[in-house]
Amino acid sequence: MRLQTMSKSLAARWLLSGFIVASLTFAIACGGEKARTPASAGSPALTHEQKIANAHREDINGWIYLHLEGAPEVIGYQYGYLAAAEIVDVRDAVAMSLEHDTKKNWEFYRTESLKLFWAKTPEEYQKELDGIVSGVNAKLGANKIDRADAVALNAMQETAFYYVPWLESKKNPKAAENKAPGNCSAFAATGSWTRDGKIVMAHNTWTSYVIGERWNLIVDLVPEKGHRILMDAMPGFIHSGDDFYVSAGGIIVTETTITQFQGFDPNGIAEFVRARKAIQYADSIDDWAATMSEGNNGGYANDWLIGDNKTGEIARLELGLKNTLLERTKDGYFVGSNFPTNPKLIKEETTFDTKAKNTSPNARRVRWEELMKENKGKIDIESAKLFEADHVDTFRKTNEGSANSLCGHVEKDPRGIPEWEWGAFYPGGTVQAKAVDSTLAAALKFWASMGHPCGQTFVAKDFLKAHPEYAWQEKFLKDMPGQPWTLFGKRRGPS
Repeated sequence: MRLQTMSKSLAARWLLSGFIVASLTFAIACGGEKARTPASAGSPALTHEQKIANAHREDINGWIYLHLEGAPEVIGYQYGYLAAAEIVDVRDAVAMSLEHDTKKNWEFYRTESLKLFWAKTPEEYQKELDGIVSGVNAKLGANKIDRADAVALNAMQETAFYYVPWLESKKNPKAAENKAPGNCSAFAATGSWTRDGKIVMAHNTWTSYVIGERWNLIVDLVPEKGHRILMDAMPGFIHSGDDFYVSAGGIIVTETTITQFQGFDPNGIAEFVRARKAIQYADSIDDWAATMSEGNNGGYANDWLIGDNKTGEIARLELGLKNTLLERTKDGYFVGSNFPTNPKLIKEETTFDTKAKNTSPNARRVRWEELMKENKGKIDIESAKLFEADHVDTFRKTNEGSANSLCGHVEKDPRGIPEWEWGAFYPGGTVQAKAVDSTLAAALKFWASMGHPCGQTFVAKDFLKAHPEYAWQEKFLKDMPGQPWTLFGKRRGPS
């Protein structure tokens, strides 16, 4: 395993090299995944039927599968039209949740997101975001959403949990502690650790149930330029957001958030832009890391797990604002459960306590290490599914599901997760899961399970009756049934 600390100059060199290679490839390409002939700038405007012709929606096992294809504005229109009701619903649920949690209303997020990010968003993604707005309004009627809504929704994590604490720190340095919810349990393994010696990667998403039960898109995206992408997403996102990607360039990516991270650069580029650009255009781990590092604003700071299916190599990019560590191996594993690993980053950029064994990130880390060692040489797609549904609490020595289990059930936990400002029995935890191996990734496919991957059902009415302190969520909190694992892939509809 090799470790390397990335400098800004190295990241810049990577980005320049990647840009030159991408430019040359585009110039000589005659078709395929890397380049498609755009419509003539002088051609007439497309009709609704022409825009939507290559798009498709299918609802299955709690998921909404979207096939989107074409120029940026066309992809956006398809997306907005096919998922219009869900996008408006998500916008309203997010607005309610953020206003309660951060004491900032939706108009604040609309205004600040545009101010911070729009001018630094590449034209390609500006057109896609505006296309989403056009599609939603074409389906539901004028003025259901606008550009500010679309940008604020995509930027919700970095504005609410990084920018807002940064703003507050300007008024009161003691108020700067960032308790952003840590999201997710994930691993990547390769070499002698897996059954076939190739990459296996899996991830489950942790968030509040009122938001997470809406994180239910599988997007098969065929852009005009760059690689075809299969990803999960929340309605309205042009990136994954909780982050699980497979690209036709052979890159596989997921992440877990760094708990109690502090720091934000308002002059940087939005994380949602960098993540989308990286998976769309990267051909290697170095390409991907360079794109994520260029213009890094510290927003949504993660431990990224990256695999290159062409080489069998996996990597972990711990991307802070001041400190960045890239680790890589062709024979090993990386695990994530919202804990940072770089001592310098921990000291300078977090308030994370690595010794507190009772906390969710640390307890889950212990469980990951147990599972990796117990299953060395046997890790495959089926074991990955079982890992993501695991209920062992290593601190309490139980097997019932809690805030400390890989499949999180904070609604059952009397401690909650105070490190994230989740109180006792908070309605949050694991809301969906994904798993992929090298064979599936080569075919642009992965398995996905909506709801708790263990199969348990969350019943909103019963929960609110037992815990009326969370009645403020009642308007948007829904039942979240456990759903079967479903294979999605590179074609119209699920496989």
